Amino acid sequence: MKRVLIITYYWPPTGGSGVQRWVKFAKYLPSEGWQPVIYTPENPEQLAIDHTLGSEIPEDAEIIKTRIIEPYELYKKFLKSSGHSKEAVEVNPVNAQNKSFLQKAAMWVRGNLFRPDPRCLWIKPSVRFLKKYLEEHPVDLIVSTGPPQSMHMIGWKLSRATGLPWIADFRDPWTKIFYFKHLSMTSATERWHRKMEQKVIDDATAVVAVSPLVQKEFQEMTKTPVHLITNGFDECDFIQENTRESDEDFTVTHTGLFAADGNPTVLWEVLSELCSKDESFRKALKIKLIGKTDDQIIAAIKGAGLEDNLVNMGYLPHNIAVEEQRKASVLILPLRKEPEYKAVLPGKLFEYMASQRPILGIGQPDGAMAMIMDQTKTGTVLDWEDKAILHDFIMECWNRHTKGELNLEKSDISRFTRRNLTRQMADLFNTLTK
Repeated sequence: MKRVLIITYYWPPTGGSGVQRWVKFAKYLPSEGWQPVIYTPENPEQLAIDHTLGSEIPEDAEIIKTRIIEPYELYKKFLKSSGHSKEAVEVNPVNAQNKSFLQKAAMWVRGNLFRPDPRCLWIKPSVRFLKKYLEEHPVDLIVSTGPPQSMHMIGWKLSRATGLPWIADFRDPWTKIFYFKHLSMTSATERWHRKMEQKVIDDATAVVAVSPLVQKEFQEMTKTPVHLITNGFDECDFIQENTRESDEDFTVTHTGLFAADGNPTVLWEVLSELCSKDESFRKALKIKLIGKTDDQIIAAIKGAGLEDNLVNMGYLPHNIAVEEQRKASVLILPLRKEPEYKAVLPGKLFEYMASQRPILGIGQPDGAMAMIMDQTKTGTVLDWEDKAILHDFIMECWNRHTKGELNLEKSDISRFTRRNLTRQMADLFNTLTK
């Protein structure tokens, strides 16, 4: 087999959405004639741990790890010692709401002294290590996947040093990511980021984006070919389709990270009003939150009088989260209230679609997520303030639930299977290494 070096910060046993894209590619690459060689930190920051993902790694994969200096760990210890709440310590400081003076100061340091991100201290030692490693264990191709964008800096420097073809895989944009404007950067730091982003996409042999709108934005910036290879779902995770458990409860389910700037307050209002008007609805309603949920989300649900309906399950192994998706009456997918999110295709969308349950997206009705859901007829995307339409959607799902008719008609989503997406990626590998 040909060999591909994959530079990724996220890898099992770390859990979460950032891990799954390249775990699934690695799973299927050997069947396409490529051996994955994974380079990842030995001691990364882990907001969630999921040991079940380790079973996805193929025997053919070669895993290389080196230690990384993690400023976030020092930051967390400092916050704990200064009396900050558990939420302030655990949530990424970029996402934290109502920041303290200490958090704001840390944001300035993070934005201006750690470039392009706090994993930058791993760049030089990684390039030095990998140059020596590749002399004895050659590969045919390099892939870096970010964020963190430091992974692309490693790929860029390594490709220049070795002459190997290199793919920069962007799971999210760089300077157009939603939190870029919140990093308290000086104008000089902003210019540095834009300069390095341009160098990466210009010098890469190929760029990969996960959203058509991000692909378009990148292609307008560079002559380097920019390919669209989205996230997807693994058919193996949904093989029990015919044994779906019936659930008498009317479950409104969210899986994954649920951040405060994605709080769908209008949804909680609608559910609260329906509970007050219909006792059977109130008794049946369950709001299941699976994954890390911001305390402000919990407070908003309780503030709407829905505390008795709330089931906060916390982070669950991926296979259990998938089963909960398949049992849901409605799957909710609120985007963050940021204009940049118009271009985002959340990874969980594809597993939601494979679950064959109604999806309620909340965000920009003309964004990338709405385009995919409209094409596949798997749900709808409403604006944040579309209360009347949201009410009608919930009522339609409730009526179908009471009749046992919630399953969606099957739509063709085969192009989003991990196996087909890996085939696309392998075809790109083959083209670049002819």
